[in-house]
Amino acid sequence: MRQVVLVGAGAMGRAWMDTVARRPDLRVGAVVDLSVASAQQAARERGWDVPCVATVEQALATGDRPDLLLNVTVPDAHRAVSEAALRAGVPVLSEKPVTPRVADALALAAISEQCGTLLATSQSRRHSPGLRAFRDAVAAYGGAAQLDAAFFQNPRFGGFRDEMESPLLVDMAIHTFDQARFVLGSEPESVFCDEFSPPWSWYRGGAAAHAVFRFEDGARFGYSGSWCADGLTTSWNGAWRASAAGGSVDWDGETSVRAQDGDGPVRMRQPADEPEGLDAALAEFLDALEGGPAPSGEIRSNIWSLAMVEAAVASARSGAPARFDEVFAQAAAACVESARTAGDDATADLVASWGGAPPR
Repeated sequence: MRQVVLVGAGAMGRAWMDTVARRPDLRVGAVVDLSVASAQQAARERGWDVPCVATVEQALATGDRPDLLLNVTVPDAHRAVSEAALRAGVPVLSEKPVTPRVADALALAAISEQCGTLLATSQSRRHSPGLRAFRDAVAAYGGAAQLDAAFFQNPRFGGFRDEMESPLLVDMAIHTFDQARFVLGSEPESVFCDEFSPPWSWYRGGAAAHAVFRFEDGARFGYSGSWCADGLTTSWNGAWRASAAGGSVDWDGETSVRAQDGDGPVRMRQPADEPEGLDAALAEFLDALEGGPAPSGEIRSNIWSLAMVEAAVASARSGAPARFDEVFAQAAAACVESARTAGDDATADLVASWGGAPPR
């Protein structure tokens, strides 16, 4: 039986509470939220008699050290919450993005290494049977040289997303970008991105974008997306197509994966009876704590998905391609400067030794 501290009692935090409740090998030791009343209400709804506090430090002081912490706070709070847990020796599974900025993610990667404590991000949309079937079919055809994803949705969230400069790229595209890395099994080298707002958009910032990523193995990934597309919307996973030497594969983002090499298209069988979404992300993380392989969202790997967002935004702002070595070099310099200013020379020295992205 492992003890969990869950930080964040909003809608996503409650989804994670229900995910934890489905595990007979987990129990919640504390719920943390700036609104203690919200934490208490969420706990009561689930019949939990657990401490509800306002800070991570209070939760870590309530009893024995927990076995893991789920960070389901708003993105701007991710670094502080994760860092407090890592420095206390508590492994962290964080909601995406691990931090809003690559510089902060580099700091967390260094702190995770120094403390010898696991930090991973839940990229829950990796854990889709359709995506796994799509990836496997692409690999069977020799791997994609050209991969495309179209994402067209029309959510009317209201609130902070309506005021963001880049709501699509910063708040949503990381899912699709991470899925592309998963399918290609490679890392990006550069990107050209054009971000814009259709005249009917209800967002203040750019709600639509086209981007082309060049990967280190020569593959290209094309992304076309909109968060203000009324009518004929895609799945929240998008709609995908891959072209490979042995044929082509498409996925509708839900249940239909088709492959064709010259004969008629064949529907591919999807994995069955496997956990999906949050359940799969949590199972993968717990397996790693038991000595299994590192989770796919481990910080050193996941930082590349975050860098895809930062690089796409940088390209959209400049109107020119952005190179990932430059994005990482600039982020590392900012991280080192910030760490030295804070007196954290150990983190500064480790990130400086990387000179960019953490070693893989």
